[in-house]
Amino acid sequence: MDPLSSEEIERYKRHILLPEIGGVGQQRLKAAKVLVIGAGGLGAPVLYYLAAAGVGTLGIIDDDVVSLSNLQRQVIHDTGTIGEQKTESARRSIARLNPHVRTMHFEERFSLVWAHDYLKSFDLVIDGSDNFDTRYAAADAAETAQVPLVTGAVGRFDGSVTVLKPYETGSDGNLLPGYRDLFPAPPPPGVVPSCAETGIVGALTGVIGTIMAMEVIKLITQTGEPLIGRLLLYDALASRFDTVRYKRRQG
Repeated sequence: MDPLSSEEIERYKRHILLPEIGGVGQQRLKAAKVLVIGAGGLGAPVLYYLAAAGVGTLGIIDDDVVSLSNLQRQVIHDTGTIGEQKTESARRSIARLNPHVRTMHFEERFSLVWAHDYLKSFDLVIDGSDNFDTRYAAADAAETAQVPLVTGAVGRFDGSVTVLKPYETGSDGNLLPGYRDLFPAPPPPGVVPSCAETGIVGALTGVIGTIMAMEVIKLITQTGEPLIGRLLLYDALASRFDTVRYKRRQG
């Protein structure tokens, strides 16, 4: 791992003071290559906090452009970037926040074809997408490439986060669960409306996206207990968190 410069030591001093992270953990963050799918409501806080934390390389894949209605929740963008590619807008925000972070941006929709060519270049994947096709593609591709996946989703006033490493075995000797063990199949088209149809509280994406970023930091620094085999649920209206445990489906 590359040593930290004096400027980086000062920038990340509050991390380095933590015994659970320390200098070694910060070096792991610097060496990490993380792909973020989607630079929208969930991707925005994920990208900001991982850049601030010193993740060395952030890949961003998104085929959309910034619109005025995005700015209520996609805090990595601003009024001056309306009409720009989200990947480019996010790249410039990250550069202003932390010049030590390298970004790679891909102006296209995540797909299994793209994953076949690029995914193994990354150590970890975060799915902040807003559609079921991408979520299942990301889960399948990450499992095939044997790359950890942090995935989150939000509704009007609720959200969820989990961590997937289905290519590894647990303490019981069985394979850890995958996305399809939790959600065997996507719902029929039109059953789950989009936030464009029903609305969403902007701050909710900040809550869920920040938890996703925390899970990434834990995985990279090898600190704490990631949400593997556990689905964290957040109800914003009731100000309540719940956890649901799940396992690999037999057969």
